[in-house]
Amino acid sequence: MTASFKTPAGDPVSRFCFGTMQFGGKADTANSQALYDACRDAGINFFDTADVYTGGTSETLLGGFAKSERDKLVIATKVGAEGGASRDKILQRFDGCRRRLDMDFVEILYLHRWDANTPLEESFETLAELQQAGKVGAIGVSNYAAWQVMKAQAVAESLGTKISILQPMYNLVKRQAEVEMLPMAQSEGFAVASYSPLGGGLLTGKYSAGEEGRLVTDAMYKARYGVDWMHQAAKDLSALAKEHAVDPATLAVAWVAANSAITCPIISARSVAQLEPSLAALDYDLTDELMAQLTTLTPTPAPATDRLEEA
Repeated sequence: MTASFKTPAGDPVSRFCFGTMQFGGKADTANSQALYDACRDAGINFFDTADVYTGGTSETLLGGFAKSERDKLVIATKVGAEGGASRDKILQRFDGCRRRLDMDFVEILYLHRWDANTPLEESFETLAELQQAGKVGAIGVSNYAAWQVMKAQAVAESLGTKISILQPMYNLVKRQAEVEMLPMAQSEGFAVASYSPLGGGLLTGKYSAGEEGRLVTDAMYKARYGVDWMHQAAKDLSALAKEHAVDPATLAVAWVAANSAITCPIISARSVAQLEPSLAALDYDLTDELMAQLTTLTPTPAPATDRLEEA
C-alpha cells in the first residue's frame, strides 16, 4: 500500500500531478494561469514546483494562483538541486520557497538530488525539524537510485521520520525505474510521482514530424534522449496512435499511469493546447492489448541481477 496524500480540506490527491517547470519561462503569466485553470477544471489538485524552476518565478506564480483555494490543493516543492542538502542550505532554500509561494506549509518537500558531500543524518534531521515545526507534511526524494532511497530511509527512520514519496524519471523510452525503483516502491510503500512521461517532448511525435524543441536546443535533453532507438520508438508510437485515432501523447501518459507502482504521473506543458492530449489520458481506456503493444515498442530493461534467463 503506497502512501496517500490529502489536501488540507481532506480531499484525496488527484490521479495526475501538474509540474510547473514552465511557469514564468516558456509559459508566460497568462499562459501559466490558463494552464493552472485547465488543470483545476480537469480535477487536478496536485501541483509540483522547485526552488530552481525559472529562477523562482514558478513558485511565485503557483503561489499566486493557489492562494484563493489553498485548502483544496496538494503543493510540492524541492530544494537541493543547487548548493547541496546541508542543514544551512535546506533551511535557506526552503525559506525562499515559502516566501515565493507565500505559504507557511507545503504538503511535500523533496530533496531534488542526492548529495554525496553531506551526511544523510544532517539532511534528514533538518527535514524532520521542518516537519515538527509544521512547515512540511511529507518528505520526498527526487532522482535518487534505489540504494540511495533505502540508505536514506534507514537514516530518516532512526530520526523518527520517513521518506513517503519518490520522484523518478519514467516513460516509454526511459524504463530504468522498472528494475529496482518501482518494485521497491511497491514493496516498501512509497508513493511515486514520476516525471517526464512524454520524454521531454520526444513522445509527442513532434520531432518525427520535423519540428524542433529542447531535444535539439537543450544540451541536457539532447544527451538524455539523443539515441537512435528512442527516436524510432517515438515514430512507432505515432504510427500506433494513428491506428487508434488518438494523440501519441495521450498514449504515452496513459501507459505510465497504467503502471500499478505509479501514484501520479507528473504532466506538464507550456500552453493549454499542448496540455490537452495529456489531460485526455485521465479518461483514456487503455486496454491490456494496447498496453502490451506499447510496452513492446521499447526494450524491457534487464533484471537487477542481470540473469536474463530469469526474466
